[in-house]
Amino acid sequence: MVNKESNIKLVVAGLLLGILMAAMDNTIVATAMGTIVSDLGGLDKFIWVTSAYMVAVMAGMPIFGKLSDMYGRKRFFVFGLIFFLFGSALCGIAQSMVQLSIYRAIQGIGGGALMPIAFTIIFDIFPPEKRGKMTGLLGAVFGAASVLGPLLGAYITEYISWHWVFYVNVPIGAVALFLILRFYKESSEHSNRKIDWGGAITLVISVVSLMFALELGGKEYDWLSGQIIGLFLSFAIFFIAFFIVERKAKEPIISFWMFKNRLFATAQILAFLYGATFIILTVFIPIFVQAVYGGSATNAGLILTPMMLGSVAGSAIGGIFQTKTSYRNLMIISVIAYFIGMYLLGNMTPDTAHLLLTVFMVIVGFGMGFSFSLLPTASIHNLDPRYRGSANSTNSFLRSFGMTLGVSVFGSIQNNIFNNNLKDAFKGMQGSGTANMGNPQEIFQSGQRSKIPDFILDKIVHAMSASITHTFMLALIPIVLAAVTIIFMGNARVETSQKIVTKNEN
Repeated sequence: MVNKESNIKLVVAGLLLGILMAAMDNTIVATAMGTIVSDLGGLDKFIWVTSAYMVAVMAGMPIFGKLSDMYGRKRFFVFGLIFFLFGSALCGIAQSMVQLSIYRAIQGIGGGALMPIAFTIIFDIFPPEKRGKMTGLLGAVFGAASVLGPLLGAYITEYISWHWVFYVNVPIGAVALFLILRFYKESSEHSNRKIDWGGAITLVISVVSLMFALELGGKEYDWLSGQIIGLFLSFAIFFIAFFIVERKAKEPIISFWMFKNRLFATAQILAFLYGATFIILTVFIPIFVQAVYGGSATNAGLILTPMMLGSVAGSAIGGIFQTKTSYRNLMIISVIAYFIGMYLLGNMTPDTAHLLLTVFMVIVGFGMGFSFSLLPTASIHNLDPRYRGSANSTNSFLRSFGMTLGVSVFGSIQNNIFNNNLKDAFKGMQGSGTANMGNPQEIFQSGQRSKIPDFILDKIVHAMSASITHTFMLALIPIVLAAVTIIFMGNARVETSQKIVTKNEN
């Protein structure tokens, strides 16, 4: 535990900085990728820059969470910070796309330790009545960082250099490392238990196989190609092996007995469903602004600010009120706002006013924000401290897993709808009409956009708009599934220390 009350704020500051870096790095690179490719080359390899980071993060989360339960939070949080900073510095000096991908994997190893352990430390150092506000604060930072990333990435790339997209982590991480090393005094009471190497190896191979299948399918290779089918088979085989190994392991990476608890199980399902739908907002709304409204990359990132503010408000409110009412009641508010916001976004057209888009952003962000603070807390509700790291990492893993599947599945859907819309729009046009169509990607470039004939531009813009809004409407399906899942959460709520004492006295 933290020895001095005055040090707690400094420890929390260190945790917030760690979460800020890890969460933001998921998205900050996206807006810099075009410049990176033009500088380093390797257009055919740029996908690995994102994939390497995501694979390492997802594979590491449950493993580091379990190790923190066994050997202590501090050492693995510090390990995560050091690896993340080392990887960030290497990324900034990368001379090729292959080098950058390898360095991003090093970054991801560190990121996989930071996210789940930061939330778990909060549960360790604060009593139940204060955890809500603190998880609300951490959740708000996570949500804000996820949305702030594209904007910051675009700004740094445009006005400084893409190298600083990575270098910016170094001073932030250095401060976080100092604060945790200096002020976090953890109890040394941790039992040395056998590491589940079989579970770790099978989990990593299955996750890596699935990630590569989703990232490469339909892009580098056809979905029915031998490479992609082989990766899916590898995922299935090792995932089944992981289940078999975990059932026999004395200290499993993921303790499946936790899923027998209704609140824990529903929190994990919700993390997956919310992650799968939230990621498409951060991806497709900037595209809508650039391609449909004709805004710049910086404007596209800036448009996400209302969603960020909404998510911060939702996370804070969810954290504050979780001691006053049940998780279910708060998540009902969340899913209603989330559904309404997504539905409104799904009904946009090229003529939708920017002000209305801003309002829709606030609503959908507000609904999403509740999950950032409520679901981690629900995951460790009434759980023995020695299992908190594993429970929290499972929740973070499934949210990231949902984001990965969501961006792949919905991304493919949007791309197919867009291409079909284009074919329908230009069907029957002959000669100069199709010749002047050019490359639809030119609508993202203000200089080239102005050269496209108006009647061609109008068709491309409407095709893009319809493909994105159709995708938002399809995202209502997992949101409805989330609403059904929430019904089964039960009436559990956070109990304060005072209530627990009173209950025991009675």
